[in-house]
Amino acid sequence: MEFDPEITERIRKLEAKYGTMGQDMKSYLDGLLYSDPTNYWDYINVDTLLSLQSPLTDFPDEMVFIIYHQVTELYFKLSLHELKQITNNGRNVLTSGEDKGWNEDLNVNYFTEHVKRINSYFEALTKSFDIMVDGMEKDQFLRFRMALLPGSGFQSAQYRMIEICCTDFIRLVTKDAREKFDQQENPSLKELFEYAYWKQGATELASGKKTLTLKLFEKKYTSHLIAFAKKYKDINLWKKYLSLSEEDRKNEGLISALRELDANVNVNWPLMHYKSAVRYLQQKEKDIAATGGTNWQKYLPPRFQKRVFYPELWTAKEIEEWGKKWVEKHVNNT
Repeated sequence: MEFDPEITERIRKLEAKYGTMGQDMKSYLDGLLYSDPTNYWDYINVDTLLSLQSPLTDFPDEMVFIIYHQVTELYFKLSLHELKQITNNGRNVLTSGEDKGWNEDLNVNYFTEHVKRINSYFEALTKSFDIMVDGMEKDQFLRFRMALLPGSGFQSAQYRMIEICCTDFIRLVTKDAREKFDQQENPSLKELFEYAYWKQGATELASGKKTLTLKLFEKKYTSHLIAFAKKYKDINLWKKYLSLSEEDRKNEGLISALRELDANVNVNWPLMHYKSAVRYLQQKEKDIAATGGTNWQKYLPPRFQKRVFYPELWTAKEIEEWGKKWVEKHVNNT
């Protein structure tokens, strides 16, 4: 029996592949003979996935809260997956550090396409946030949230990693401290990290002291995030943009995608949380503190921090009115 030429060619390629690794191809073919077909439920680990929800109360709407946040973390993981490929010049670097890349150089089309992917992930999250805003009974949320203390979505390390991958760390420093560091030559990341904007969002409303939410987050993630920031100091998205040719830096598609990313991460996403907080936590007499005591009134609205990844890609007026149009459309009219 003669094999199809395409099959023969594939066998040759497999033999070369396994030979390079010092492996016996016949053993791997035996493995194919003995292995069972792959099922959807096994490949996706459906049973494990559906077992990961562990409500702390009997309120039914807590399940909505848990699943939406788990979905959020999965989208964050996808975003980081894309960011790592861009920052590594289009190479797919595995968690083990092994390089499985195929592109030698980062080109503008690849850059643009993968930034667009990140935008699509954030758009999916923001557009589905009504699951949180409108999908839970207010009374249930205000009661089961007390069982979650001091846990808070503020403690998402993946979100911080996305920010770090996107821009120079000086852009993540609290607004009041940026001028101070702008006047210093090469401030250390450890110094900058002490003034990370998010720390202001996890202070007690009355005393201004760090909340337990922030203390626990710092204990678990500070060293990891500083090391992560060092790794991406010279290869974050902004540095990659600057490394392109002058012609590529003028590419309208890439500029548009980066501006959209800036708005998605620094305006749309935090303001969807703000809209939710207004619905559930704002009262005429006195606002309710967020889970963990985070200062959501000062932390979430973009106008307070003017957190902008790529100020060079925006006009002075656009930065001055950062987030204003969104608030007028989505919050003031609700």
